[in-house]
Amino acid sequence: YQRRVREAVVSTQSTGVTVLSSNYISTSMLGKQNYNLNAISHDTAIALIRRVLDKGVKVKDVYVDTVGPADKYQAKLSAIFPTLNITVASKADDKFPICGASSICAKVCRDKCMREWEFPEKGYDISNSGCGYPSDPKTKEWLRENVDKVFGFPQFVRFSWSTAELIIDKKCARVTWDEGDDDDEENNPKLSSFFKKVKKETEIPRHRFYHEQGLTSLTDF
Repeated sequence: YQRRVREAVVSTQSTGVTVLSSNYISTSMLGKQNYNLNAISHDTAIALIRRVLDKGVKVKDVYVDTVGPADKYQAKLSAIFPTLNITVASKADDKFPICGASSICAKVCRDKCMREWEFPEKGYDISNSGCGYPSDPKTKEWLRENVDKVFGFPQFVRFSWSTAELIIDKKCARVTWDEGDDDDEENNPKLSSFFKKVKKETEIPRHRFYHEQGLTSLTDF
C-alpha cells in the first residue's frame, strides 16, 4: 500500500530523498566529536530545502516533522530561510498531508534499501531481519543471532541504536581502556613542545622521507 501511495505521489509531485546509511549515523554519533541524531536530522532537512531552492523551485511554505523541541527547530529554520513560511510540529505526518506523503516516501525508500542491501561483510543473510524496528521480534532475534563478540554488528546495523547497544553490552566482550594516572599525564609533554626548534648540538638526524618530501619543522603559528 505504501509503495502504491509513493508511486502516486511521485507521479504528481516532485520529490527528493536523502539516504543516510546506518554506518554514517553510527560513525557520526560515536565519533570523537559527537554529532547527535537531532543535529544530523536538522542538517539533512536544511540541505534538502537548499537543494530544492538551488534548483529554482519557488517555495513559499515548508512543513517539517519535528526532531527535538518544535519551537527551537522552527526558529532555527526560519533564521536560515527568512523568506519561507516554516511550520515545525510534532506528529506533523498526522496533521499535514504533505508530511504524511513525505513520511511514506521515506519509509518506502528505507524498505527498498533494506531489501537490496549488499553486505560488505561475508556470512550474513538479511531475509529474516524483519522490518528493522525494535517492536518487531524478528528484528531483535536477527540482532541477537548476528552479533559478533568482538566486532559487534555489520555496517547494516546502527551501533548507536539503543536496541543494538543493549545486545552489545550483554553478548560482546568487554574492553577496559587504560586511561593512565594523573601523575603520568603531568609528565607527558605538551603538544606545543613538539613544534619548538631543537638546538643544533642536540638535533637528531631526520629520516630521509622528510628531505625527499621537502618537509620542514614548523616554528611559528
